[in-house]
Amino acid sequence: MTIERDQHFMRAALNAAKKALGQTSPNPAVGAVLVVDNRIVAKGHHREAGLAHAEIECLRDFGASVPARATLYVTLEPCSTAGRTAPCTDAIIKAGIKNVVVGAIDVNPRHSGRGIVKLRNAGVNVREGILAEECARLNEAFNKWIVTGKPFVIAKCGMSLDGRLTRPAGEPRWVTDAAARRHAHQLRAHVDAVLVGAETVRADDPRLTVRGIRGTRQPWRIVLTRSGRLPRNVRLFSDRFAGRTLIYSGKSLAAVLRNLGKRSITSVLIEGGGEVLGQALDGGLIDKVQLYLGPILTGGPVIAFPGRGAEATAKALRVRDASYQQIGQSVCIQGHPEIFRSE
Repeated sequence: MTIERDQHFMRAALNAAKKALGQTSPNPAVGAVLVVDNRIVAKGHHREAGLAHAEIECLRDFGASVPARATLYVTLEPCSTAGRTAPCTDAIIKAGIKNVVVGAIDVNPRHSGRGIVKLRNAGVNVREGILAEECARLNEAFNKWIVTGKPFVIAKCGMSLDGRLTRPAGEPRWVTDAAARRHAHQLRAHVDAVLVGAETVRADDPRLTVRGIRGTRQPWRIVLTRSGRLPRNVRLFSDRFAGRTLIYSGKSLAAVLRNLGKRSITSVLIEGGGEVLGQALDGGLIDKVQLYLGPILTGGPVIAFPGRGAEATAKALRVRDASYQQIGQSVCIQGHPEIFRSE
């Protein structure tokens, strides 16, 4: 029953953490709940980098002396070093909390495992690894960036059933329906940057903003161009978010991603066009795909993922943890590509 109880309350902490998605970068999204007598008495989540962490928010939400029988559930190992905020381990110990349940271990080398050791050395009973995979997946972008210095890359596009990004010339440019496009805005709300190629800017004049979702910050907008010749009257350079548009001229996609990582951009959503998506696939730069299939066959001129392609089927990128969801009349496919290795 202890494991089932721990999982139940850790899911509540995960739900709290999900409120922070897209708001805390370059910090991870973290949630916490305080439980007394099998009842959640307080909740908290990290709201923004530089503000109080989830554990502190949770203790403030409780607003009273913590009884010895209480248990604090937190999705990520409490930090043990001072940054823009004081160590959470110190606050937990000072509050007199005797039981802490941790989801994922922090992959940050400055913190990894040290918070748990510090709590145990202070006499706190710590159980770890509860829903660890789910807790780690919540911060997959942060985890990659903090370990490699490179942003987590998501390839997203809406395509026809025959793998095209466009309809024939003169036709409406949308391949998917309005429900799928609204769903895609939720993805934009969770990333630090949206990246497109120059041809997409010329052809579509996209905004690349989050719309229809309140209380979210706008992502950076990244444009790749070989020539540097871009129309200056497009919305990326003239709207109220023009200051959040970055242009990279004559740089490879890999080099751009390295530079974005140095700017503390932890996640990048590649939205097109086909040439950029093909570069990302050929370069093995994609960490996750989110593809929307519209129920049409177009035969349009722009293929979703052109490029060199795999030399052989055995060397193709296979998608693991694939999920399929019908959204309106479209199907959303998500998963994490990995190289297939034959035995």
